[in-house]
Amino acid sequence: MPKNPAIKSVLIIGSGPIIIGQACEFDYSGSQSIRSLKEEGIEVTLINSNPATIMTDPSLADNVYLKPLTTKSIVEILQNHPNIDAVLPTMGGQTALNLCIEAQDKGIWDDFNVALIGVDIDAINITEDREQFRKLMIKIGIGQAPSTTATSFLKGKEIAQEYGFPLVIRPSFTLGGFGASIVYDKKDFDELLSRGLEASPIHEVIIDKALLGWKEYELELLRDRNDNVVIICTIENMDPMGIHTGDSITVAPAMTLSDKTFQRMRDMAIHMMRSIGDFAGGCNVQFAVSPDEKEDIIAIEINPRVSRSSALASKATGYPIAKIATKLAIGYHLDELENQITKTTSALFEPALDYVIVKIPRWNFDKFEGSDRTLGLQMKSVGEVMGIGRSFQEALHKATQSLEIKRNGIGADGKGEKDYNKIIEKLTYPSWDRVFIIYDAIQMGMPLSRIHEITKIDMWFLRQYEELHFLEKEISTYSLQTLPKDLLLEAKQKGYGDRQIAHMIDCYESEVYNKRKELNINRVYKLVDTCAAEFKAQTPYYYSTFENNSIVNGVASAENESVVTDKKKVIVLGSGPNRIGQGIEFDYCCVHGVIAAKEAGYETIMINCNPETVSTDFDTADKLYFEPVFWEHIYDIIQLEKPEGVIVQLGGQTALKLAEKLEKYGVKIIGTSFEALDLAEDRGRFSRLLEELEIPFPQFGTATTADEALAVADELDFPILVRPSYVLGGQGMKIVINKEELENHVVDLLHKIPNNVLLLDHYLDGAIEAESDSICDGEDVYTIGIMEHIEPCGVHSGDSNATLPAFNIGEFVMQQIKDHTVKIAKALKTVGLINIQFAIKDDIVYIIEANPRASRTVPFIAKAYGEPYVNYATKVMLGVNKVKDFTFNPQLKGFAIKQPVFSFNKFPNVDKKLGPEMKSTGESILFIDSLKDDQFYELYSRRKMYLSK
Repeated sequence: MPKNPAIKSVLIIGSGPIIIGQACEFDYSGSQSIRSLKEEGIEVTLINSNPATIMTDPSLADNVYLKPLTTKSIVEILQNHPNIDAVLPTMGGQTALNLCIEAQDKGIWDDFNVALIGVDIDAINITEDREQFRKLMIKIGIGQAPSTTATSFLKGKEIAQEYGFPLVIRPSFTLGGFGASIVYDKKDFDELLSRGLEASPIHEVIIDKALLGWKEYELELLRDRNDNVVIICTIENMDPMGIHTGDSITVAPAMTLSDKTFQRMRDMAIHMMRSIGDFAGGCNVQFAVSPDEKEDIIAIEINPRVSRSSALASKATGYPIAKIATKLAIGYHLDELENQITKTTSALFEPALDYVIVKIPRWNFDKFEGSDRTLGLQMKSVGEVMGIGRSFQEALHKATQSLEIKRNGIGADGKGEKDYNKIIEKLTYPSWDRVFIIYDAIQMGMPLSRIHEITKIDMWFLRQYEELHFLEKEISTYSLQTLPKDLLLEAKQKGYGDRQIAHMIDCYESEVYNKRKELNINRVYKLVDTCAAEFKAQTPYYYSTFENNSIVNGVASAENESVVTDKKKVIVLGSGPNRIGQGIEFDYCCVHGVIAAKEAGYETIMINCNPETVSTDFDTADKLYFEPVFWEHIYDIIQLEKPEGVIVQLGGQTALKLAEKLEKYGVKIIGTSFEALDLAEDRGRFSRLLEELEIPFPQFGTATTADEALAVADELDFPILVRPSYVLGGQGMKIVINKEELENHVVDLLHKIPNNVLLLDHYLDGAIEAESDSICDGEDVYTIGIMEHIEPCGVHSGDSNATLPAFNIGEFVMQQIKDHTVKIAKALKTVGLINIQFAIKDDIVYIIEANPRASRTVPFIAKAYGEPYVNYATKVMLGVNKVKDFTFNPQLKGFAIKQPVFSFNKFPNVDKKLGPEMKSTGESILFIDSLKDDQFYELYSRRKMYLSK
């Protein structure tokens, strides 16, 4: 059956600000969904309050409402657009589903004659209400862990008495495992039960007998109205039950599952999907499997919507789940749709992988001082990376190289844990760095049986680690000159980086690189093609690997599937995994950079390793290399593609940090030069430039030791703001009020970031903070927006409520901001974007810092004013246009306020006060007509409440 002709206009509900447990994977799904509907000629209206995402870009949906996700907003939209026929709520995570159910309960969809598509409300209710779900599973013969529902504290106590410990508490209707916990000991039960009951919006928890040590699997399914079902991907958690899937290291395809058990699991998943409701769309099912020869299967949960894992499964297989799920929601059948990768086969097929993917989460515990860093049922990670390789070991190494936590991969970097007791503790209580700790334990000589006994990680994975350990040991017995070719090739095939091999044989990374070039051990690129190369793929989506390069029948066996054109091309470096301080706004910038470069006639090449984002969608750039944003991988792609240059200023600090290497190796940086980027980052040099320009800045001094810092303090007045160079998101920044605090902080900082130049500023207490974003072509400067922060100076700009335009700055001060912006942008010879932050005290404007790159606030300003600023800036970087070529016409009635959103609820015991180090995970946008608005008044009255040092 083709699409439903009655559906001509659809409302999509987005997921709102990024929070832990619901991140930019829903931005990716939503963006795909919008495009999928537009292809069918359907009008799309979107509601989403997140200004940082591609999803809310005016170029995607026909009507974009940047409004709070409330039923009041829904009613307003439906009144404005009476032609809306249907609502699709499955692309916006739990936030969208909850809002959809609330609107249903209030009768809003019936009032406006709007049909629900892609989901069945009854299905949501069954799957969210754990007791209903459990009863249904028992009825249809699917295994369940022994469990009972409690709606009161007393009932919970009775259940615990019956089951004994350990047990699991899971609140109903929550996301990301919020409020869930494993209780090992009776003494912790009361507190964790109370927390669970409070976390559930209906104050209900289900208490399970803990299945600790069981293996965990996820299946991604799609079903159409004809009841055709396909299993898109099977994902295995390397971690056993007890760790939230969002915090688990996951692998696809499943590695340790017998075919017989997989077939049973597959049949169960299809049976479950059919039993919860008659709907067309995507579904995610999670199972636990006993770790013995019986392989008993128990269903954990089912989500009748696009899930966090759907983005990962889409990137792992090349099958665009959200795009196809949207087509199914409007009536298509799977056999009527084409495979988006091959363009010749149907979508009614199950992807086959001839490679392995490994996903590793990324955490930001350093931002939450005093937080519990052990992992459990409540998700705590803020982002994730994915590595693709021909083996588990290669994919594991590529994923660890993508994390950007100053590790070069698994081991071989001198940073392993050497303390036996710490290793035992981190294995016993799962830690964020366990992916490395397992290797450290093996290196220390701990038997695999002991590691398995503690962690319950399957022996297959542990043997893979052990093989890497044996290989490292063997290579370490050689020198650069004596290292055999087959051993070097094996190390590369197993994912070891040149710098890791250099560490093993005690030489420079460049020497290993040169040696493998001499021996003709070169990276080759393979297509992600959904069908294990059985059909020709049309989509240029690549990963790298190493193959034996012997000649077989006159043909080289190491085949490179990435065909290099002779077009002029440009590489855009992505921003890697999401983290606090560098989030989805840089993905927005990268995608717009790619679009602008295409419009300017360039072939565009994207390099990124984040599976959650639109930049790694297979059809965003002309070519996608799903690779670590890690020097060795980038340089090999540059050598192959020979681009005109590389754009670094759109990918946040990740891309910017590679500018020095690019400069050193003679690769052209498009836009602002490395010299200017470096000058702005080096706090001392930048302050000297400001002196020359006669621009005020707070009194400062630089220090590289605690003694130097104390000497600088003698010349500055306390309070002093301590800032390291070359960091993002205010990492390590702190306001200190005496010498003891100063010494402690400097010692701690230099331990965490060795050899850093610290800048000590006199902190301008009580100053107003403002910032500007501008586009400069080296001659002319256009300031796209000047924002004033509601909070005083001292709260990181990412954690401040920022108002556009400024609301409390006089003309005299505003002119200083404009003059300083022009002077600094020109002095740095900026070509592209520049963000400058100011402190205003006694009508004098001081410079805090300048960043000649895309900033966190550029998407916000672009959405508030309705102008494609990143597009313009990219064309300026490429030299295609000058600033004066553009007609700027910002449109904003009243004020727009960027409101930070925090995920403190994941860390109940953490100090929630704000300071110079950023802690927010996302943001929303609020439009007000005037400063008399109650919401503005409330924000302004609370502006100093959370300020801390």
